[in-house]
Amino acid sequence: MAQDNNKMSREEAGKKGGEATSNNHDKEFYQEIGQKGGEATSKNHDKEFYQEIGEKGGEATSKNHDKEFYQEIGEKGGEATSNNHDKEFYQEIGQKGGEATSKNHDKDFYKEIGQKGGNRRSS
Repeated sequence: MAQDNNKMSREEAGKKGGEATSNNHDKEFYQEIGQKGGEATSKNHDKEFYQEIGEKGGEATSKNHDKEFYQEIGEKGGEATSNNHDKEFYQEIGQKGGEATSKNHDKDFYKEIGQKGGNRRSS
């Protein structure tokens, strides 16, 4: 006990409450409350909020992990995606990506990346 008179600190009380809750509930309970919390948050916040917290999370993660970490999670994500999607999915997202790219770049851009790709193959 951290305080006098046998009283618990807030931290100790919170920890005990969390432990008791985890002993009384299963995975589905946490999934359900997580979903409810996510829905409530999405009603109260806009796109900029999510961009900001995503950026902060990315910055914090990049400080704590190295190149191998990102390679590993990228590989795991790619494997999971490939297990859940078929050839048509990849054709569709490839087409969407190509259309978005063509709207944002001109002929010179494609010449430049084509030249870079050609130079790499000849090296």
